[in-house]
Amino acid sequence: MRVTEQALSSGALLPSPTEYEFVEDSGMRFFVRILSGPRQKDEAREQQEKEASATGRQVNPFLPYEGDLFVADISETHLAILNKFNVVEHHLLIITRGFEDQEKLLTLNDFKALWVCMAEYNALGFYNAGEAAGASQRHKHLQMVPLPLAPEGPQVPIEPLLANTRFNGVFGAVPAFPFLHVFAHIEPGIVKSPPDAAKKTFELYCAMLREAGMTSPVGKGQRQSGPYCLLVTRGWMLLVPRSREFFDAISINSLGFAGAFLVRNQEQLERVKSCGPMTVLREVALPVSGKQ
Repeated sequence: MRVTEQALSSGALLPSPTEYEFVEDSGMRFFVRILSGPRQKDEAREQQEKEASATGRQVNPFLPYEGDLFVADISETHLAILNKFNVVEHHLLIITRGFEDQEKLLTLNDFKALWVCMAEYNALGFYNAGEAAGASQRHKHLQMVPLPLAPEGPQVPIEPLLANTRFNGVFGAVPAFPFLHVFAHIEPGIVKSPPDAAKKTFELYCAMLREAGMTSPVGKGQRQSGPYCLLVTRGWMLLVPRSREFFDAISINSLGFAGAFLVRNQEQLERVKSCGPMTVLREVALPVSGKQ
């Protein structure tokens, strides 16, 4: 809270104002935010592209990061900063101290850093694994937003659908999801011991990748076999392989699979309504029958 207030005062933190609507589909209410203010993130990205073109080097906003956005040193390998162009209050980025590519598979150290933060307050952790999964920066970073995601309803909008999950051993499939995915419960109370939580969820993550037909980590710095979205709460994990980032001009990241969309204008909102949010997710994921 204190860091957020200071970052707002200094101008380092530039929240993106939004309005919102709920859109009902497939037995749940999707939470859709509509941008209603200046597109500062777009302007920053255009500036990055100009600098990259002029210098021939990729611009990395995390090396160095802005000092006023710094939240905490998490470990020898990770630190936490605020998301500069946040839509959700107290949106945290968990970044590697040195450059690692966002298309590298997650490591045990990544999960250790995540669970140190998850132990602080009830939140949703997520990872956009690659550009096609909605990642806007190449420097490896997990993200975390406080729960609940919406001002009313369940903690995570998709949770009403999770109650109908059909399990085959450890892994489950959600009948309402018309796309390839792997769901798993997390042992209750695991957050009380972040190191234990990290070890168990890292092992679960590796197994979920294999279940989805994707490459699982076998060594340090291994690249992923394809893009995917990963959601982590204190009670469950969801992994969704991706086919592409955009539905029309609408970018979908991991929060979309939590039931929370961000659209740029009223036209995009109407497009989501007319197609149905679940159809949007299906179109940017992989078919249920296919595996990578």
